Amino acid sequence: MRESAAGESAPRESATTRRRLIGGLVGLVVLTVLVSLFFVPWWVLLASGTGWPFPVALGGGVLFGAALVAFPVMMALGHGRRQWDPAARTGDTILGVIWVLFVWSGLGGVLRLVLGAVGVGGQTTARSVAVAVAAVAALLLAWGYTEAMRLPRVRQVDVTLPRLGPGLDGTRVVVLADTHYGPIDRARWSARVVDAVNALEPDIVCHAGDIADGTVAARREQAAPLGRVRSRLARVYVTGNHEYLGEAQGWLDEMSRLGWDSLHNRHVVVERGGDRLVLAGVDDRTAASSGLAGHRADLPLALADVTPDLPVLLVAHQPKQVAQAVAAGVDLQVSGHTHGGQIWPFHLLVRVDQPVVQGLSRHGERTQLYTSRGAGYWGPPFRIFAPSEISLLVLRSPV
Repeated sequence: MRESAAGESAPRESATTRRRLIGGLVGLVVLTVLVSLFFVPWWVLLASGTGWPFPVALGGGVLFGAALVAFPVMMALGHGRRQWDPAARTGDTILGVIWVLFVWSGLGGVLRLVLGAVGVGGQTTARSVAVAVAAVAALLLAWGYTEAMRLPRVRQVDVTLPRLGPGLDGTRVVVLADTHYGPIDRARWSARVVDAVNALEPDIVCHAGDIADGTVAARREQAAPLGRVRSRLARVYVTGNHEYLGEAQGWLDEMSRLGWDSLHNRHVVVERGGDRLVLAGVDDRTAASSGLAGHRADLPLALADVTPDLPVLLVAHQPKQVAQAVAAGVDLQVSGHTHGGQIWPFHLLVRVDQPVVQGLSRHGERTQLYTSRGAGYWGPPFRIFAPSEISLLVLRSPV
């Protein structure tokens, strides 16, 4: 009996040790990335041969040090259990600023290496590069904040669906994605977005997820204008990954209360001119790991009892869900999630995770995918070389 107990405890201890080791490695990677984000701009702007007067070097060093300490604290307070919006605004802003400084300081460092290789160096060069990096970063951040807060531009794309009947030719589908109502109150912005959507006179409006960061109670006022969205045929909504960080079922219920069809692994059929189109929706791919009962991306369930010859428009938050769409013979998937990268050159990292960053693409013989850059932003209130959009897809029949 004792031998059996000892035999059982050994695997448990081994598993615990592995989890601790993995947790330690992850923590080390996170710490290394965090320190690097602050170290590189500090080095290029203040320390690497610039020779700034002592008060400038000291003041800059204190500022970087304070930001390094404040950043994880503000993110934990703002995006942890407490969900304290002032802390979230501070942490998100620090993240955006330091990312831009990191990127352009890195480019500045490369420039200095090139200049050094051709014999142009010294304190004057170091200072010139530092000033140029600071100036570019400041201009980009000011522009990026304006881009994030502005009314999204309308991006119109014609999409030909071979199986679409002539009665539905010209159907206007407006795609909203990634509104991310969050710690910065954007109720007025939300109302302006709804006015812009209604001005497009849509037949169908799709909200492709990531409606908000936070609970319904915390973000209800910002989301309320969505109840005024008008469409001739349907308004449909699916969850994004951020709903599963907050209150997914609550948002499905709230959107239903506002008059939208919450496509929780189900479909609706719209008809015009004697022709029909299936509008299907699935939960975000992270739903299964959320622990929320009854939530997972289930495309077969969403398409249950669909007549095989009908065209299908699928709303799925993440572009990578297109693999299942291809297998199911979906005609068009609309997604968001990527934000187009949001802050250059983050799109390169997004591309590692997703098959597409933005725009219309083809997958397999039948399936097309439209990936919206999103109407809002997540976290840092900046959009740099990745403008927001309200997508207007005009469906075309080949007939």
